[in-house]
Amino acid sequence: MEALDLSPKAVEIVVCTQSLLATRGYNGFSYADISEKVGISKASIHHHFPSKAELVQIVVKLYREETRKGVAAIEAHTGDPLEQLRAYTGYWERCIREGTAPICICAMLASELPAIPEAAAIEVRGHFQDLTGWLASILAKGATTKTFRLRGTADAEAAAFLATVHGGMLAARVHGNPEAFVSIVERSVQVLCSAA
Repeated sequence: MEALDLSPKAVEIVVCTQSLLATRGYNGFSYADISEKVGISKASIHHHFPSKAELVQIVVKLYREETRKGVAAIEAHTGDPLEQLRAYTGYWERCIREGTAPICICAMLASELPAIPEAAAIEVRGHFQDLTGWLASILAKGATTKTFRLRGTADAEAAAFLATVHGGMLAARVHGNPEAFVSIVERSVQVLCSAA
């Protein structure tokens, strides 16, 4: 978050907004909600972020930066494609179990894409492109090492896998059970590994 040189109060606003996006989506919260949770006036929020559109754009931009750092950490930890895939899904399993991030905010915002401001929509699309590209590189490497058996292109398989992960998040939310995420995602991993 320091890349944007945000004040400590602005960081609090960003963290609160990210939480509200995950639980309510773009249209489900206002500056009044942030004001209540952070304990500052709406005018103070406007001082830091003149509009909700700008605030959400910044939140998603920072979210993308954090995702890139997470991906880099996974790659630094292991070069094995299956371990990398499991590290990614394991991160979300922990977030869902602990309630720290019950759903990807970009997945939540994607469901509202036609109704959110274009600047935020561009960041959301960029997040999906980044993540799909990274997953495609893992799957392609796994196909080369015969860890994975791809039934289509690496890009198509990556898009399908990402959709499965996000669908698993929704299933966990619907059923109020993290195991729904685990079973859905694990099945997808097993399909990738089958007959490899």
